[in-house]
Amino acid sequence: MGRISHFMGKISHKRHIAKTITWRLVGTFDTVVLSWIITGNPSTGLKIGFSEVLTKMVLYYLHERVWVRIKIPESKKRHLYKTFSWRFIGTLDTIIISWIISGEPLIGLKIGSFEIITKMVLYYCHERAWYRINFGLDKIVRSKTWKRI
Repeated sequence: MGRISHFMGKISHKRHIAKTITWRLVGTFDTVVLSWIITGNPSTGLKIGFSEVLTKMVLYYLHERVWVRIKIPESKKRHLYKTFSWRFIGTLDTIIISWIISGEPLIGLKIGSFEIITKMVLYYCHERAWYRINFGLDKIVRSKTWKRI
């Protein structure tokens, strides 16, 4: 069984909140840059990027809480499944927000399309980094984690 999934009751909400915040920083930067490049307008890029901060943080936190309950052992395969499920949710949110702010559905689709690639790579790296971080794990989980790494 995976190093964390076996001890799911030992993972604190603090860990999920910290993961939510760190991912949002990475994700927002990526969205701002992509939106700026696609629209050619830095102001629009900032509006789109910062508009989705709250929606994405709420959605990401809920995504993390759902995945705590999914009984797939902690592994690279699990991280890939989480990557794809989150990317679907995140891309849909980005498309809708980009469309509303730009007033053009095609802009939303373009930003969402590029994000599928950039965000999946960034998210997978983020998951793998957090796999090695013990913040928010019970002492029992931490000691077993370090024995397996």
